[in-house]
Amino acid sequence: MLIPRLETERSIIRPLVIDDLESCHQLFADVGATIDPGTGRDDSLELRRSWLEWTIGSYEQLARLMQPPYGERLVALKDSGRFVGLVGLVPLLKPFAQLAYFGQVESPAFSAEVGLFWAITPALQRQGFASEAARALVNYAFETLKLGRIIANTEYDNLASIGVMRRLGMHIERNPYPEPEWFQITGILEARGTRHAR
Repeated sequence: MLIPRLETERSIIRPLVIDDLESCHQLFADVGATIDPGTGRDDSLELRRSWLEWTIGSYEQLARLMQPPYGERLVALKDSGRFVGLVGLVPLLKPFAQLAYFGQVESPAFSAEVGLFWAITPALQRQGFASEAARALVNYAFETLKLGRIIANTEYDNLASIGVMRRLGMHIERNPYPEPEWFQITGILEARGTRHAR
């Protein structure tokens, strides 16, 4: 299933196209995101182009396989088309059972969840665009895709992302264990009517 163009009060959310390369590359440079973290490979424009081509191609391939419409979508201002950032659904493979919400087991097997991702260009941060775009995607995921749950992850000190999670109505949990060190804060949002919905 392909996610159609979505609209919020101030923005549009649409699939990426190759002409979005420069904007995406600059956004990831600004927020410090890497394509290949921990390997020492740089995030050259060519690596970012490869990621973008893969993302664009994955839209149709995932739809053909009847899989969730994973991947980033571009967020742009409705009136001017100015690049705002990215929002998307991503696969998350983490030890979620370490959290009380899932039963709190110290060394659980990893499990897969559908994750929610957002990144806003620094010039437009703290203006509600992340919450607005994420809310539109959450509504689509619950109402059209019929997902039962969406998860978001961030670091302990990313107060802006934790704030977005709160505005979305997510239940927020802190990993009570020191390992893995990259599994820190998780926001959990259940569709209404599901077992854990609050």
